[in-house]
Amino acid sequence: MPTITLPDGSQRVFENPVSVREIAAAIGPGLAKAALAGKIDDHLVDTSHVIAQDASLAIITDRDPEGLDIIRHSSAHLLAHAVKQIYPSAQVTIGPVIENGFYYDFAFERPFTPEDLEGIQARMEELAARDIPISRSVMPRDEAVTFFRNMGEEYKARIIADIPSNEDISLYRQDGFIDLCRGPHVPSTGKLKAFKLMKVAGAYWRGDSRNEMLQRIYGTAWTDQKALKTYLHRLEEAEKRDHRRVGKALGLFHVQEEAPGMAFWHDRGWRIYVEVQNYIRQMLREHGYQEVHTPQIIDRSLWERSGHWEKFRDDMFTTASENRDYAVKPMNCPGHIQIFNQGLKSYRDLPLRIAEFGSCHRNEPSGTLHGLMRVRNFVQDDAHIFCTEEQIQQEVTTFMDLLFQVYADFGFNEVQLALATRPDKRVGSDEVWDKAEKALELALNRTALPWQLKPGEGAFYGPKIEFVLRDCLDRLWQCGTIQVDFSMPGRLDAHYIAEDGSKRTPVMLHRAILGSLERFIGILIEQYAGALPAWLAPVQAVVLNITDHQAEYAVQVEKSLMRQGFRASVDLRNEKIGFKIREHTLQRVPYLLVVGDREMETETVAVRTRTGQDLGGMTLTVFAECLRAGIARRGRTE
Repeated sequence: MPTITLPDGSQRVFENPVSVREIAAAIGPGLAKAALAGKIDDHLVDTSHVIAQDASLAIITDRDPEGLDIIRHSSAHLLAHAVKQIYPSAQVTIGPVIENGFYYDFAFERPFTPEDLEGIQARMEELAARDIPISRSVMPRDEAVTFFRNMGEEYKARIIADIPSNEDISLYRQDGFIDLCRGPHVPSTGKLKAFKLMKVAGAYWRGDSRNEMLQRIYGTAWTDQKALKTYLHRLEEAEKRDHRRVGKALGLFHVQEEAPGMAFWHDRGWRIYVEVQNYIRQMLREHGYQEVHTPQIIDRSLWERSGHWEKFRDDMFTTASENRDYAVKPMNCPGHIQIFNQGLKSYRDLPLRIAEFGSCHRNEPSGTLHGLMRVRNFVQDDAHIFCTEEQIQQEVTTFMDLLFQVYADFGFNEVQLALATRPDKRVGSDEVWDKAEKALELALNRTALPWQLKPGEGAFYGPKIEFVLRDCLDRLWQCGTIQVDFSMPGRLDAHYIAEDGSKRTPVMLHRAILGSLERFIGILIEQYAGALPAWLAPVQAVVLNITDHQAEYAVQVEKSLMRQGFRASVDLRNEKIGFKIREHTLQRVPYLLVVGDREMETETVAVRTRTGQDLGGMTLTVFAECLRAGIARRGRTE
């Protein structure tokens, strides 16, 4: 007589072994209909799973995160089912869940086309509409190898052959299709109500470029059509906002094969870059940082002493000269310690905050490079704080205040926080780790914001706080971080004289707000779809004359604005004013200043915004005050 304990603490007693489906039905017909799986003592099982002993059980529906994963995993099997029906000679390999969807890899004699995907999508919809029951069975390993090999599924047989021979193999069947899988899966194909195939790409068998190339079909799956439509709309918006597309349209930057993973900044893009850099530089000065600059290339021996050569050698670019090996710096930390080490430091000198816009190079795989988001050459708004153990909490708190101010100025008001604590392999005593983790926890609690604990995900040298931005499309970007380091200062002989005269090793706080300037500017371009706030816009105002008669006055207006420190330009082309307005609106210029005979006579400008709003005529002094106020607001909306 199993006793089943439900999440609310209530219990149900059954006279005989009972399935998850039967328990859901006993609770209510609505739950029985919605049930996708069960969670027994934190282990997911199918609704057909029979419980013979006392257990804690949660019924999983599409409202649960696990439910969505199960839907996506089952959708991958539905995809394979449809492909096998239409193309019996195709061999199935693996089909896992990924972020926002799933994929399945196939071996087939020809490339799948967009038209093929349309047919496969239609067949999947037919199979889902039939509400085919999905059942689980087990088979001995060797028998399963033979079973799939006889079916012509050589890849499945190879996967199973790698499983220990004493294990039984879990199989799932829906109609005539059977697949290897641990499960669980939805009870029937009718539970799959909202899915769409997205694209096809090449993929090596088992991810090894030495193996044969397969075809990977990607799909997305959601709990209902509304969620699917929302996601597809978000993808459309992301495509429109893609920083590579916008960057090309606005003439901001480009990348090319001769310098993979490195940006060529054009004039307008570099204006944005410099404005971002100057803003951060100003904030650092206001918060007591010293700005430094360290060499691009440093002898291998320093990287060996710091530990980077052992851990990051494959990601470093190297060179040699006069029988000495050098590395192009992938990070700034060892160089900052060299500056700290110049001259004897006292406890009175701490905390010492050293910042650098350090140009770093990392040998990222070519296949991962992506516009400004993943590059080989980038500049970090990097800084290191040398302090005592007792100063950690205050320095972290002060840094977080700065970070939230910066993010708000760029228009990001939703920030997720996480505390990553000690990993199994680490340096430093438990006592020191306790102190560092406590300091970070106190700083997090001071914000009154929710934060997530990530046990064991800290760096080997210390715990860290991660700051993740949410953009207008609900995408998450991990930009800021502050990390406590007990290891590197000691490895590189950093020390200070304590109050009692003893020699001590400082704690080193690694911190960044934007992370990589290249990546952060890419995020900004997509956040604003290129229509950056006035303070960041490469051209803040453009003066447009209606006829040649106003050309001289238009130039005077432009020069007056530039003398006041604004980024202004003038368009004197012999084009219709409507054409000019449209072109500069597409260039996302915040303000368009139209000058005709009336404006010239009254020494005014007719002001339009890039959104089409007509602000009317105003003197240049009034407009300058309006623009100055907009710049002062930065990206803040409040």
